Amino acid sequence: MLRVVLAQPRGFCAGVERAIEIVERALRRYGPPIYVRHEIVHNRHVVADLGSRGAVFVDELDEIPAGGMTIFSAHGVAQRVEELARARALPVIDATCPLVAKVHAEGRRYAAQGREIVLIGHAGHAEVEGTIGQIPARVHLVQTLEDVAHLSPASAERLAYVTQTTLSVDDTRHIIAALQARFPEIVGPDVRDICYATQNRQQAVRDLAAAVEVILVVGSRNSSNSNRLREIGAELGRPSYLIDDADALRPEWFVGVGAVGLTAGASAPELLVQGVIDGLRRFGEVSVETLAGVAEDVRFRFPAELADA
Repeated sequence: MLRVVLAQPRGFCAGVERAIEIVERALRRYGPPIYVRHEIVHNRHVVADLGSRGAVFVDELDEIPAGGMTIFSAHGVAQRVEELARARALPVIDATCPLVAKVHAEGRRYAAQGREIVLIGHAGHAEVEGTIGQIPARVHLVQTLEDVAHLSPASAERLAYVTQTTLSVDDTRHIIAALQARFPEIVGPDVRDICYATQNRQQAVRDLAAAVEVILVVGSRNSSNSNRLREIGAELGRPSYLIDDADALRPEWFVGVGAVGLTAGASAPELLVQGVIDGLRRFGEVSVETLAGVAEDVRFRFPAELADA
């Protein structure tokens, strides 16, 4: 029998739940089509489901017809996107995760103090692009310790740092330490500002690794936090696989394996997790248990125009 051990917590975080619900409420209130700039969250199953109900996902605002109801994704957008939407008089609902919006506010506050900003994050990620575009100051993107060594700010005494929310305390600790060693006057937010969901899910994978031989992470390839969960499993010596759904399962992964750990990135629905459990039953008898873990009760308010939808 194959033991399937579920991580706790796993899957949707409060910011993702809110963003998806915003699209669903907008579809009910205004009717389709509803235009969403970029994927509302990084999961192809979620995007396909909302698309089947009338959400239209676009790369840029010029793809939206005049007057089209527009939603900004959970990752946030640059100020130039907001300005373009106003110039076109598009009705906009902002689904930016409140924790991402908090990073934007911190960056603007540091900029108002005359500081250059160091952003710890992944180049090309939608959240990073939005954050850079929200800060009216020079922003240095740092991904590695080598990047820290090559930083050349105008003033070493006038620096601040912020972080991409899908990086955990553990992901950023060494880079922050290197920044503080090289620039002793640098300031930054408290570690409590790190996204709670990222930290909790990464700790759950560490707990899984102590209890299983193989780790499966349900999530899309373009999901930063899902990729990181897989990396952590591998770093802890467990063969770890990032899969979209049960169709990606390979029987050779489980030869001679007694226990497999199963988790999901913050943008992956629980339905996919249950589908993977059913998929594993193709290979033999399965028992399912859940590790003890953090119970999350965070909820975010909805935009006023959808609060009672």
